[in-house]
Amino acid sequence: MKRFFLTVFGALLFAAAANGQSVGGGHDFAPLPKPKAGEAVATFGGGCFWSMSEAMVELKGVNKVISGYAGGTTKNPTYDQVATLTTGHAECSQIYYDPKVISFNTLANAFFFAHDPTELNRQGPDVGTDYRSIAFYRTPEEKNILLGLIKKINQSKHYPAAIVTQVVPFTAFYPAENYHQGYYRLNGDKRYIVQVSKPKVMKFRKVMNSELKPEFKKQ
Repeated sequence: MKRFFLTVFGALLFAAAANGQSVGGGHDFAPLPKPKAGEAVATFGGGCFWSMSEAMVELKGVNKVISGYAGGTTKNPTYDQVATLTTGHAECSQIYYDPKVISFNTLANAFFFAHDPTELNRQGPDVGTDYRSIAFYRTPEEKNILLGLIKKINQSKHYPAAIVTQVVPFTAFYPAENYHQGYYRLNGDKRYIVQVSKPKVMKFRKVMNSELKPEFKKQ
């Protein structure tokens, strides 16, 4: 569904450009921030990064979230290349956070409730390995936290099926095009956001309410 939406969106951009209009989108990539002093970084993929990035940025202690691609082999891929399923990348969110305010354990726990980690190579209407559930670790401790949470959530029977999230070492993250950044808030009236993204974010707010920034608790 999301690919169909962006295919239509791309056609509109092409038509506008042909008429000499100034348009957004294209391959204008977002910059990759360097962590500030005292900041830590985490990277997760759980379906469309529009809703995942919005969910994670609403957590206390999260300073910035960048939508992008990770888990594959192609360097600096475009959205169109990732959609061909030949790059190995998944849509991901890279989170810059203050570990004095929020722990990796809390972030990882939030990740498992920001999407359905039991769906293999898909999230709802979005199908393909680029929408797979994948969590990256940068240290042995983070790996143990992720594996421990998977075991705990499976035992709790929160989901009717077992978690299929890939747990892999972090290698590289490539920022997505600028028009993907903050897409959820900038395009709240778009059909995909209303029908697919918003219900996921609303569910996330309910489950993670105690960890949200104050401005999102009442929404």
